[in-house]
Amino acid sequence: MKYVIIGGDAAGMSAAMQIINYDRDAEVVTLERGSIYSYGQCGLPYTISGLIPSTDDLIARSVETFQNKFGIDARIYHEVQSIDPKTKTVAGQDTQSGKMFRMSYDKLLIASGANPIIPDWKGIGLSGVHTLKTIPDADQIIQNLTKEVQNVTVIGGGYIGLEMAESFRALGKNVRLIHSRPYVAKMFDADMAQYIHDEAEKHHIELILNENVTAIEGLRSVEYIRTDQNLYKTDLVLISAGIKPNTSIIKGTGITTGIKEAIQTNRYMETNIKDIYAAGDCTLQYHMVKEQDDYIPLGTTANKQGRIAGLNMAGQPRIFKGITGSSIIKFMDLSLGKTGLSEWEANKFNIPYGVVKIEAKDIAHYYPGSRPIHIKLTYRSDNYRLLGGQIIGEKGVDKRVDVLTTALFNQMTIFEIEDLDLSYAPPYNGSWDPIQRAARQAMRGLTKTTKNH
Repeated sequence: MKYVIIGGDAAGMSAAMQIINYDRDAEVVTLERGSIYSYGQCGLPYTISGLIPSTDDLIARSVETFQNKFGIDARIYHEVQSIDPKTKTVAGQDTQSGKMFRMSYDKLLIASGANPIIPDWKGIGLSGVHTLKTIPDADQIIQNLTKEVQNVTVIGGGYIGLEMAESFRALGKNVRLIHSRPYVAKMFDADMAQYIHDEAEKHHIELILNENVTAIEGLRSVEYIRTDQNLYKTDLVLISAGIKPNTSIIKGTGITTGIKEAIQTNRYMETNIKDIYAAGDCTLQYHMVKEQDDYIPLGTTANKQGRIAGLNMAGQPRIFKGITGSSIIKFMDLSLGKTGLSEWEANKFNIPYGVVKIEAKDIAHYYPGSRPIHIKLTYRSDNYRLLGGQIIGEKGVDKRVDVLTTALFNQMTIFEIEDLDLSYAPPYNGSWDPIQRAARQAMRGLTKTTKNH
C-alpha cells in the first residue's frame, strides 16, 4: 500500500514511523516543502538567545536518516498545491528545480502544519522585520542580530512573543513588546497576567498595551513602528501575531474545516473524505473540558495526533482522546502554566463556575529557598468538577500543572484533588500541596468569586 504524507515534521513523521512499524510492505512517501525534517520548533527562541548553541541541535532525525535507515521516500522542497480525492492524487512543485509533480496515493495524511500570520502592514517587507516558525527563520534572526542592533520590538504577547522578549533581553538588547490587548498571555485571566507584567517591568522589558500597529517605517531597513497612538524607534522587529492552519491545499476537496479553517477529523484522525487523514497544526483538536473541537496547536498534540493517525492508517485502531489545553512557558524568572478553562473562558461558555486563588510556597515554607507560587483554580459550582488551573511561580509550576491536567483528564472534582496521595518531603513540597490547599479553600466556601448563569 502506498502512503503519502504531506509534511515532514512532528505529526507527519510520527505517523510515518508507525506505518513502517506495522505495515512491513508499506511504501511511504513524505513531501516536505522545506529542507529540514523532524526538528524542535519550540527550541528556536533558545537558539537565538545562545542558550542552545546551534539550530542543528534541534534536529531529531535528518532526512538522510529517514531515507537510509527507515526506507522512507523522504523528499524535500516538495510543496503540495492541490489534492484530488477522486483520482487519489496530490500535485505540486519541486521548488528547487521548478518541476511540477503529481503522485497517487492509497492513503493520504495531511500534516501540513501552520503558517505565521503576517499582517498587511505597510513596510512589512523591510529588512530587519522577522517572524519565527522555522530553523531558517531563526538563522536569519541570528544573522541580523549584529552589535548595531540595540532596540528590538516584539509585536504580540503570546507564547512566542514572551519567549522572544526574554531571548532578546538575555542578549542585552533593549526590548519593547507591543500588544493590542489590555494584558499579555490571553490564555490567562487578567489578575494572573499581572504577575507577568510585573516580571517584565522587573527585567526592564517595556510593555506597550492597548495599541495597534498600523505601519512599519524605514528606507531599506526598519527604523520605526507606528501604532494608532505613537511612533517607536527600533532596529529590529519580531512579529508574533499567531499562526493559521496551512490548509489552502484542500480547496475544492470537500474536506470539512472548522475554527480558522483547520481540518476537522473524527477520533481516528479521519477526515470526512475516505482514505484522507489529518493531524498536527493544520487540524482541530477535541477539547475534553469544553466538550467540543478547538484549535490549540502545540507540539505535544501534533506528535500524539500524528502517531494515532499512523496507527489507524496501518490498520491498528486507536482513538485520539483529546486535549485539556495544557501549556507552560518560561518568562524570565517565572514559569507560566495553565490547563483547562480560565475564569473568562468559563464565563464565555456560560458554565456555572467558582474560582479560588491562593498564594503559597512551592516547598515547605521553612526550607531554604522556598519561593511564592500563585494558583487559581476554576471549578463547576454545581458539581465541583475541576474546570482548570493557572499557576505562576519561579519553581514547582510544571509538576502541579501536570497533576491538574491528569485530574481534568479523569474528570475529578476538587474534593478528589484533596484526596490525592502526592509526594512530600520539605525540599520538594509542604505537607499539603498548594493545589490541595486551594481545593480545600474552595470546599470551605472561601471562594473569591462564584458566578451562576
